[in-house]
Amino acid sequence: MYQPSRLQQDLADRIVRLVNEDGLQVGALLNENSLAKRLEVSRTPVRGALQHLENQGILARRPNRGMELVALPEQAPATATSDMDEEWLVQIARDRRKDELPQDFSEVEIMRRYSLNRPTVQRVLSRLSDLEMVERKPGYGWRFVTGFRDPAARDESYRFRLLVEPMGILEPTFRLEPQWIEDMRRSHAETLERPWQETSSIAFFEMNAAFHEGLAAASGNRFIHSAIRHQNQLRRFSQYDWKFGFERVVINCREHIEILDYLAKGEREVASVLLRRHLERASQVRSRDNPDPG
Repeated sequence: MYQPSRLQQDLADRIVRLVNEDGLQVGALLNENSLAKRLEVSRTPVRGALQHLENQGILARRPNRGMELVALPEQAPATATSDMDEEWLVQIARDRRKDELPQDFSEVEIMRRYSLNRPTVQRVLSRLSDLEMVERKPGYGWRFVTGFRDPAARDESYRFRLLVEPMGILEPTFRLEPQWIEDMRRSHAETLERPWQETSSIAFFEMNAAFHEGLAAASGNRFIHSAIRHQNQLRRFSQYDWKFGFERVVINCREHIEILDYLAKGEREVASVLLRRHLERASQVRSRDNPDPG
């Protein structure tokens, strides 16, 4: 039997609240990508939350359609811990990037360093695990997944992405759903309208990652998709501790929207050129504290 993590259980509760708030009825379809954007997390934990709701008999998987609402759920009580947990995610990302946290660590060490209780630490580590930023060690303890703390590795990453991502749009198997384009446009527009604060970097990166991974998935080439997904995983820690300010967020969003506009018109060659320029510009941006602007 599938056992959801704490993060997945929390997301399942939040999905139930969205179902009730939106007034959805039996037969409605839930889209994984749309939910991930609304909940401001990556698709991986959302997928686990949907599976949890499926096991509860609330959803049913329909081939080529998504998840169908088959029973109206009771609304779960809201939690007040999400914002504080995100602050700890940013702090842990910052400390790891500065080498103030070792690659291998224990729950007790995190509790002592940040003066946190065990439930909070377990909740935060569960979320980091769902985001593939940490993993349990065999037997005891945790380990950070390796990221781009070496400037040379960061530069190599951008050169690799410049070779792969723009060409993915030109693959003969490239197919992009119009609804995905609209959802992504809306997500970027909402980011530009929302007041920026330190913890906004998490939702911003997840949206950024969803954009690049979505284009890679649309290529229809499993190797391109796998490679970009891995790149996103490696970039998470540097992006969660954002040091470029809202101005860089605006540039990033506008360039993404321009690429989406050309893809919506079927002009893939132009979109490919724009994506290459976008990556080139991002590769040239540097911060003393944070070497990766996305």
